[in-house]
Amino acid sequence: MKEREKEFFPDGTPIDDWFYDTRTPALSELGRPYVLTEHGIRDDGRLYTQEIQGLIDRVHENGGGVIVVPQGTFRTGSLFFRQGVNLYVEEGGVLMGSDDVSDYSLRLTRIEGETCLYFAALINADGLDGFTMCGPGTIDGNGLRSWKAFWLRREWNPHCTNKDEQRPRLVYLSGCRNVKIAGLHLINAHFWTTHIYKCDHVKYLGCTICSPAVPVKAPSTDAIDIDVCTDVLVKDCYLEVNDDSVVLKGGKGPWADQAEENGSNERILVEDCTYGFCHSCLTCGSESVHDRNVVLRRARVNGTHNLLNLKMRPDTPQHYEYIMVEDVEGNMGNFLNINPWTQFFDLKDRKDIPLSFADHIVMRNCRCECGTFFQVKKEESQYRLSDFTFEGLEIEAKRNGFDPQAIENVTVKEVHVKERKENEH
Repeated sequence: MKEREKEFFPDGTPIDDWFYDTRTPALSELGRPYVLTEHGIRDDGRLYTQEIQGLIDRVHENGGGVIVVPQGTFRTGSLFFRQGVNLYVEEGGVLMGSDDVSDYSLRLTRIEGETCLYFAALINADGLDGFTMCGPGTIDGNGLRSWKAFWLRREWNPHCTNKDEQRPRLVYLSGCRNVKIAGLHLINAHFWTTHIYKCDHVKYLGCTICSPAVPVKAPSTDAIDIDVCTDVLVKDCYLEVNDDSVVLKGGKGPWADQAEENGSNERILVEDCTYGFCHSCLTCGSESVHDRNVVLRRARVNGTHNLLNLKMRPDTPQHYEYIMVEDVEGNMGNFLNINPWTQFFDLKDRKDIPLSFADHIVMRNCRCECGTFFQVKKEESQYRLSDFTFEGLEIEAKRNGFDPQAIENVTVKEVHVKERKENEH
């Protein structure tokens, strides 16, 4: 076998061999199977939260195994997985969430950059080592009712936040390591689709993560929220949601960088994914304090608003560094978007605006059509941009917008931007 060429993260850190093991586990590898229908749980439209949770608890007490969702639709509220208990959804199987928020228990949890009392997700796991959820089937959040309620509330109160209209996430993993989420269809989330917090060595392999933009927008249904995590691989996934696809979070607020509950995301590799409609393929922010060694590569994009989006939040000290976007083909609204992000801005009692930074950003070897190539606002009182490299780009855009004065120390090599007239195409 030919030895693999060594690859590196943007700051020169070697990409560990762990990132190259992308095999999806078979059902037979996940432990003794416990099929829902063999334990009194039926495809009959009823809610089986207590029965499924009881089965999870028994499997844990019996030494571990795998909960198997067979063909059919099985309804439940929030479930809490335990050490040694995995989840497998068969072809034609659907684990469907309740559309009633009262079926999701209240817990102290992490949401939108802070720890607070909020609703549990449909699938929850805390402190587990080796948790796997996989299979060709579907986990369906069944979020339509809450989407309608959210937009109705926004009509009544345009300033309402995501948490004002209470909605559960689809998947929330905290303090876990050696996690695999593989092959699943994760759809119709009420709120964020998957959220990992203080986890390490997490793999998303071959998943389809979708929530609609029409006819009813599924608000804030981010595909993958990575929150104070290290060593995360997202590979061969299809992502189409009514918000951002891969989002790096980590905390918010005037002193967010000093809080123990917050922190960095490091060594994040997103590769070989396809993007349908979404707000951004890769976003740093809005609740983020430090992101380092992030790579998005070999992507196909069809209709996203932004390829790379750096949300610069004026009430939070932020540092985005050593980020690389390469080998991207497709079409999007903005190739690069960097602007102040002021939604729900709150300096609390801090008198000065904390200064933020984005540096050592590389975008190379891309062939794209876009509305605007360079949608970047210079705002030195709030943030500093430096050491950007644009290389090997073939761009067709309605608007170029490139302003080298917006960035200190910018390198441009073999970049060709053709401005397209409105009547072309």
